[in-house]
Amino acid sequence: MKNVLKRALRYLLPGGVLLLAATIVPSLAALRDSLPALLPVSFYGVFGVGILLAWRFDRSRLVLALLVLALADRGLLYGGPSVSRAVALLLPLDLAALSWLSERGFLTPRGRVKLMVLLLQVLGVASLSRPELAAATTWLDHAFVESAWLRAVGLPQPALLAFVLAFGLVAARFTRHPTVLESGSVWALGAAFLAMLAGQAGPAPTIYFTTAALILVVSLVETSHSMAYGDELTGLPGRRALNEALLKLGGRYAIAMVDIDHFKRFNDEHGHDVGDELLRMVGGRLADVGGGGKAYRYGGEEFAVLFPSKAVEDIVPYLEALRVGISVSAFTVRGRRRPREKPDRPRAGAGRKKVSVTVSIGVAEASRQHPTPERVIEAADAALYRAKKAGRNRLCT
Repeated sequence: MKNVLKRALRYLLPGGVLLLAATIVPSLAALRDSLPALLPVSFYGVFGVGILLAWRFDRSRLVLALLVLALADRGLLYGGPSVSRAVALLLPLDLAALSWLSERGFLTPRGRVKLMVLLLQVLGVASLSRPELAAATTWLDHAFVESAWLRAVGLPQPALLAFVLAFGLVAARFTRHPTVLESGSVWALGAAFLAMLAGQAGPAPTIYFTTAALILVVSLVETSHSMAYGDELTGLPGRRALNEALLKLGGRYAIAMVDIDHFKRFNDEHGHDVGDELLRMVGGRLADVGGGGKAYRYGGEEFAVLFPSKAVEDIVPYLEALRVGISVSAFTVRGRRRPREKPDRPRAGAGRKKVSVTVSIGVAEASRQHPTPERVIEAADAALYRAKKAGRNRLCT
C-alpha cells in the first residue's frame, strides 16, 4: 500500500496539483477582479525566472520548452486564426520532441540546430498572418473524419492528431524514465492542451500556459533538490540529507548502521552492474523498514537508518525482520548475456543465478555515553563491527 501511494504521488506531484489549481483559481470570486493585473506579472515572472534557472542549471531542453510555451501564448494573443491553427499543430510536436532529445547545451552544434529550428518555426508561423498566405493554410483545418464529437472539441483534427501523438511520446518517455522532470513534461503538455482548447478569448490560455511553465520550473527545482540530497542509484536520501536530519533530532533517538556482507567479493565476482542491482534491492527493503525509521545511503554498501523518538528496544524487532527478510529472499543475478528487455518467450532459467545475500546491523541510541548524533553513529558503527566479527548476518547493539 505504501509503495502504491508513493507511485501515485510521483504521478500527481507537482504537475497534477498545479494543473488542478489552474482550473479552480480563476473561478474564485476573490481573484476575479485582480486577475487582469496579476496575470501579466505572473506570466513574465514565471517564464523569466524559469528560463534563468534552466539556463543556470544548463537545462537546454527546458529553456527551449519554456520558449515554445511563451511563444505559443503570444501567438494566440496577437495572431489570427491561421497562426492559432499552426501553433496548435506545432506546439505538441515541439514539446514531445524536446522531451526525447538529450541534453547537449546551447553552444554545441546540436544546441544551435535546435535554436535554428525554433527560429524558423517562429518566422514561418508569423508569416501566416499575411492575408495572401491565408489560402495556403487551409490544410491546417482539414477534417480527416466527419464527426460531430470531434468538431465539438474545438481544435482542428491535425492539431488533435498531433496532441494524441505527443501524449503517447511523452508518456512513453515517462514510462522509461519515471522522474519528476518527465512527469512534469506530461502535465505541462496537458496544460498546453487546455490552453489550446480555451482558444483566443479571455485569460484562460495565458493561465494554462503559465501553469505549464510553472510545472516545468517546479519539476526542475525538485530534480535539483533530489540530485543534491538524494542517492540516484538506490532512490534513498543521501549523506547530506542525513546530516541535516541529525540536526533536527530531539533528545531521544536511535540509529542503525546496515552493511551488506561480502559486498566487495560480490562485486568482483558478478560485476559492478549486478552490484548496483543489489544495492537497489537492499535500499528498497530499507525504505520499508517500519518502526518510524528512515533509511539513508551512507556510502558504498553501508546504510544508516534513523529512528527519531525511539529507543533500541523499540526498533530491534523491525531491524531483525529486515535482516531475516533479506537473508531468506534469494537475489537473482542477471547473466552477462541476458537481454535487458524481457523476450516474448524467455528460456527457463536462462541467464539467471540465485545467490544468498545477508546484511549485518549495528544499533545504538542517544545516552549519556553517546550524547550527540556523531557519537551515536560511532557507537552503531562499533556494534556493526562486532556483528561482522561474530560471523555476519546478525544484529548487535
